[in-house]
Amino acid sequence: MYSEKIIVRVSADALVAPKQAAAVEKLLADGCTVPFIARYRKEAHGNLDEVKITKIKERLEYYGELEDRKKTILKSINEQGKLTEELEREIENCFVKTTLEDIYQPFKPKRRTRAQVAKEKGFEPLAEAIWNGEAPDAPEEDLQYARDIIAEKIADNSIVRGLVRRAFATKGVVKSEVASPKPAEPTKFEQYYDFSEPIATIPSHRYLAIRRGQKEGILWVRLEVDKDPIIDEIIKAIDRDGEQIRIAALDAYKRLLAPSCEIDVTVEKKMEADRAAVEVFAENLRHLLLASPLGEKSVLALDPGIRTGCKVAMLNSTGKFLGKAVIYPTQNPQEAEKAIGIIVQKYSPQAIAVGNGTAGRETESFVRNTLKKLGRTDIITVSVSESGASVYSASEIARKEFPDLDLTIRGAISIGRRLQDPLAELVKIDPKAIGVGQYQHDVHQPLLGAKLDEVVVSCVNGVGVELNTASAPLLERVSGVGPTLAKSIVEWRNEHGRFTSRSQLLEVKGLGSKAFEQCAGFLRIRGAINPLDSSAVHPERYKLVGEIAKDLGLSVGALVGNSLAAKKIDIKRYITNEVGEPTLKDIVAELVKPGRDPRATFEPPKFRDDVTKIEDVKEGQKLEGIVTNVTQFGAFVDIGVHQDGLIHISELSDNYVTDPKSIVKTGDKITVTVIGVDVARSRISLSARSKPSFSTNASSSSAAESMRNSSSPRRPNSFARSSQSSGFSCNPFQGL
Repeated sequence: MYSEKIIVRVSADALVAPKQAAAVEKLLADGCTVPFIARYRKEAHGNLDEVKITKIKERLEYYGELEDRKKTILKSINEQGKLTEELEREIENCFVKTTLEDIYQPFKPKRRTRAQVAKEKGFEPLAEAIWNGEAPDAPEEDLQYARDIIAEKIADNSIVRGLVRRAFATKGVVKSEVASPKPAEPTKFEQYYDFSEPIATIPSHRYLAIRRGQKEGILWVRLEVDKDPIIDEIIKAIDRDGEQIRIAALDAYKRLLAPSCEIDVTVEKKMEADRAAVEVFAENLRHLLLASPLGEKSVLALDPGIRTGCKVAMLNSTGKFLGKAVIYPTQNPQEAEKAIGIIVQKYSPQAIAVGNGTAGRETESFVRNTLKKLGRTDIITVSVSESGASVYSASEIARKEFPDLDLTIRGAISIGRRLQDPLAELVKIDPKAIGVGQYQHDVHQPLLGAKLDEVVVSCVNGVGVELNTASAPLLERVSGVGPTLAKSIVEWRNEHGRFTSRSQLLEVKGLGSKAFEQCAGFLRIRGAINPLDSSAVHPERYKLVGEIAKDLGLSVGALVGNSLAAKKIDIKRYITNEVGEPTLKDIVAELVKPGRDPRATFEPPKFRDDVTKIEDVKEGQKLEGIVTNVTQFGAFVDIGVHQDGLIHISELSDNYVTDPKSIVKTGDKITVTVIGVDVARSRISLSARSKPSFSTNASSSSAAESMRNSSSPRRPNSFARSSQSSGFSCNPFQGL
């Protein structure tokens, strides 16, 4: 349990009432997850959302770490025999990590310093005399030793360290220049070859770009600040003056304070930029995971290729793999058409998913033309993002799912399943490989990993999971489950068959009452004996629903899905100390539409048939596209030519835009105007304004600023593998 003082701090940081912070702290201590707390304990914490609950959790962790550090520091100082009541109070009342370290600075074990050498030589009395305003007549060498002692005394002062750090943070200027020797070829960092901007205002994406240039050895970077005003502030802070004091203060600044404070500020700026980049990534990932699913419809999936052909996989309505093939639309179109015809006749797929990698648009066009010839225009053809598919196909998860299949076919299966249910398939892939991040390989990886995991868990639990069809990677993201229990659930399912009720979860090895409490409400059983098992109503409220149904003169089965009856429920009649209005409203909503999917209805994207490659893109064209990534400097849009175009923030709207994600989000359909094309650099500049600012060069500064971790927002044709793989070109579904 945290102290009341910390709970008050947490509540202020999270902008919630102290009693709300205390309630969340208690629930977390009891082993409850954030999704469970947000959904099923609304009365306890006052109906906070996941964002607020997560913020409370983060601040509790911060102060928990701070308290542990305080104990270590107090123990260290006490062992030195230097702990006073005043110092102990100062430490106990400190709630900022950097300030705490400043307080501890004079007591930290140090390597042998110039001040220690001076003290050993007996110059401490001379230093003390100078400190007290005296002007002893001493040789310069002796004065130097005394100044070394004074300089360390000044540098160890927590107030002085704080003011120097603030000066770097508020008045420092980031300066970058091209490293020597200057690169012979153009680089992505040319705009930073002679660049400066205040560290307080530099956007995080620009700072990360400069840091990357520094890491790659192309830029020299430093943080500059005017030292004279800082020296004056130091003199004022220590309330001492005189020639020797000023010399010592300047030495303290240059040798002991500036280097460490510059590091502190640049590290903090890096973490600030990391947090901003992580938030951008997390927001994009959330929208991608919650993209509209096609649903339970059979899908024929094609992973395009030129030299090695298109890998084809047939999936039934639940994503079960039925068969594979390899076709060659460019080399042997007649044979490829014949193969597609055989597949369509035998399986009658309801949709065809075509990966959007190399030859994706050409393959999509081939499929559409083939379907027209077959008279099957009822089958929709959809371009599907391939980002991360190659990562999945070579993963341990894919090998376990399809041990007998070549990784090229696994990739096609993943593309098809993404169309059926993006969330269920994408959870199998490291989010960093999905291609919606901004400098994801440059940011602090533990911070990124934790945030992305948080987003995936939130999305999975927000949608709910079908217990009888979910894969282990999907199940492990369910509240209270995790990898071990997910594996046990799948093993139980394999041994006993379908779950027919949520209560059977308690038969799963290792799944106890606490785990059941946390996970049951997020797991759905379609066709269960109890109709509530297919809804988001938690089992702990089944008895209450039974009472409500009885009062309405209905069975529970007759009430579930009966919107007319559900809307007649008098919520206030059932309010108790445990169940309040928020929970009752959730229950009624579930009774109206049990197990409803919060995701939008699926609508296939529409690309122009005459624009399939970057050479087809011309300035002035109006195109429909799909937003694939939103960054702090703009948005990337798939216009169907393998290479995404960039809408710079200045071209996102007719009005001034400060935050691109306030205008668009990943997955949005958007109409854009082409304002610049650079075929040589594979750059396309787009505009969403009513009166675009046309440019003849798409590699202008706005485009140059579009650097991401990969040079292209599309993956290469990573499935271009051994020629004539599997050898099914003549008999496309051998063995089926």
